[in-house]
Amino acid sequence: MITHIVLFKLQEPSRETAEEIHDRLMALPALIPEIRHFEVGINIVESARAYDVALYSRFDSLETLRTYQDHPRHRDVATFIQSVTSGTVAADYES
Repeated sequence: MITHIVLFKLQEPSRETAEEIHDRLMALPALIPEIRHFEVGINIVESARAYDVALYSRFDSLETLRTYQDHPRHRDVATFIQSVTSGTVAADYES
């Protein structure tokens, strides 16, 4: 199993933008069968080191993670997210 975690920092933090990212990401499991587990959360504790939105997802293998990342619907969502974020960090590990 591969765990894929991504944190997103918004350019201009707002609840509306965070919810838009949440909703667009949460539409993906119905479209991409390789997703085994998918959670998206909006940060609730303000801090200088905090990111605004978190994605926690799991896949059967690196191959299925790559299939997810290359899926056209994922790429559409990623393009939107890149347009409203100032930074992201990610970690992928075997679990």
